Amino acid sequence: MTDRGREITVWDRSMWKSGGEFELDGQRFQVRSNAWGNKYTMVDDAGAMVAAADRVGRKRWTVEAAGQTYHFRRKSFWGEEELILGDTPVGSVRKTSFWRGDVAIELPGLATALQLFVFGVVISMWDAQAAAAGS
Repeated sequence: MTDRGREITVWDRSMWKSGGEFELDGQRFQVRSNAWGNKYTMVDDAGAMVAAADRVGRKRWTVEAAGQTYHFRRKSFWGEEELILGDTPVGSVRKTSFWRGDVAIELPGLATALQLFVFGVVISMWDAQAAAAGS
C-alpha cells in the first residue's frame, strides 16, 4: 500500500479466515471477521480492540473506533463504498482497475490505521462476494 507514491505497509491476507494483518509505524494490527463475514474487528499487538465494523456486506454499514461511529454505504455493486456524513459522501474506497485490482482510498479525517482497517474490510468483502458469484 502506498501513500503519495511512498510504501507505508503491506496487507497480508489471511489464508484461512476473512481478514489479514499489516504493520504500520512499527505496530502490528490484525483484522478478523466473524464466521458470517458481517462483523470485523481490528486489534493491536497487545490484543486490544482498536476498531469494529458491523453490517458489512449490506448497503449501509458502520465502523466504530475511538468513540466515533463512521457510516458507509455501497455506491456501486461493482466496487465503490462511500464514507458518508448525513447523506453527503465525504470519502470512498473504490476499485480503480478491475484488471489489476488497484484500489484508491480517500477517507479524510480517519487515522491511517483506521483507513487501512476499512480497506481490509472492503477487500475481504469484495473477495467474499467474488467467491460467492463464482460458485
